[in-house]
Amino acid sequence: MTQPIDTTIYTTITAAIQAEAQRILSGGDVTAVIGYAAARRKGSVQPIVITDATAADKLIFTPASLNNLALYLTKAKKDIPKKGKIGIIVKGCDLKAIIGLIGESQLKREDLYLIGVPCVGVLASAVQPATTLTSETIAPKCTECNAHLPTGCDYVPDVTLPVEPLQAGKYAAEIARLEALTPAERWAYWKEQFAKCIKCYACRQVCPFCFCEQCLCDRNKPQMVESTPRPAGNTAWHIVRAMHLAGRCSGCAECERVCPMDIPLNLLNRKMAQELKELYDYEAGFEVNDKGPLASYEEKDDQSFIK
Repeated sequence: MTQPIDTTIYTTITAAIQAEAQRILSGGDVTAVIGYAAARRKGSVQPIVITDATAADKLIFTPASLNNLALYLTKAKKDIPKKGKIGIIVKGCDLKAIIGLIGESQLKREDLYLIGVPCVGVLASAVQPATTLTSETIAPKCTECNAHLPTGCDYVPDVTLPVEPLQAGKYAAEIARLEALTPAERWAYWKEQFAKCIKCYACRQVCPFCFCEQCLCDRNKPQMVESTPRPAGNTAWHIVRAMHLAGRCSGCAECERVCPMDIPLNLLNRKMAQELKELYDYEAGFEVNDKGPLASYEEKDDQSFIK
């Protein structure tokens, strides 16, 4: 049964972030604010960088605010003024990415002014952005989110999130389904998914953690991963990427959203996150760590895998 989700607080949040952005830009606290603005198509939203307080009224926050804006602090950072503190509007999943990037010495907390937004969820797709946010249209990641209310920000609008009924988590259910299969059946499933890949690298381009100026997988002397969209190269690319994000992924699911072939990339990332939680009691994005569990060693670590 389709159930509408109360998003009336988004109007209050929009007014609050406009006022705060105007205040910090007028006072010289920041040199720019990264946020969301209305796009051409009715109901759609796009990222925006404003540097003038008079442009603060362009900022909005709606269920169509899908993008993880942390990307503009890493890959798209050339679009941001190089001097002065940067303000940025963050949902819970965006904040997790920023915390991870601080831990990897890609960002400094003192260089950022974080405007956290309480979020009941965003739409699964921007194809029909005017669609009402319901239990059917909400992004699957939002049904399993444990950070609807960002903490540790410099400013958070004073609003109370509506209490929503618990929803079935798509990823948890799908992981359980795959776990019930035989290893051969699981391998066949992922081979079928990876075979769809056209090597457009949209998943890499939208990920805040893919911040290397030259990706290892682009090198051809020696060639680490085959660059053509063939089965062996596709499988290597996606497995390497999943391992690369293990213990780092914030669960923003932008990779899955932008994939033109509908490969369930976030399903793979959530499986890796589940493994890290079970093995190391570790979740990415809740505190600054210079090393995740796969980049550090402790004597109490499970060594049963060593034969």
